[in-house]
Amino acid sequence: MNKSLLRKKYKNLRQQLSHTQVDDYSLAIANQLLKLDIWDKSFYHVFLTIEEQKEINTDYILNILAGKDKNIIISKSDLKDYSMTHFLLTDNTTLKKSTYNVPEPVDGIEIQPSQLEVVFIPLLAFDKTGNRVGYGKGFYDRFLDHCKPETLKIGLSFFEAEDETIEASEDDIKLDYCVTPNGIYSFI
Repeated sequence: MNKSLLRKKYKNLRQQLSHTQVDDYSLAIANQLLKLDIWDKSFYHVFLTIEEQKEINTDYILNILAGKDKNIIISKSDLKDYSMTHFLLTDNTTLKKSTYNVPEPVDGIEIQPSQLEVVFIPLLAFDKTGNRVGYGKGFYDRFLDHCKPETLKIGLSFFEAEDETIEASEDDIKLDYCVTPNGIYSFI
């Protein structure tokens, strides 16, 4: 299935969600995550929510990770080369919204992608084989390419999997899991 059509479809579906639905679905996704056997790791990468895009509210996941005393890693994007730099989230981390309204750390303790054990991935759509559709800039594929092969890649989606296979290029990195409000898809 064509990625650009899926991007348009799911951006539209997301915009139709009420703020209450976004919050309820986000909480349900966080509760589903608790069922995964991933909580023995130390370094977890989490994206921070772009509220204007009605993304999943990751505050619930951040609270789980903080409650389990895990190292939480967040990113800052470089729009010139579509790369990401990763920082440890601490009580002293100052966040500032980027030009795309992404909350990002101003500075902090840099963490290398090779240290990450679990990465929660934003997406617009995914299929039943672990292919995903993001915003189309390739930030996460470039980033995930620098992680260890055993790093768990977990997509988070308000919507269920597409039945048709999503077109994928050789640079696209598949998910290991995708979590929705209703369940968990495993691709490993």
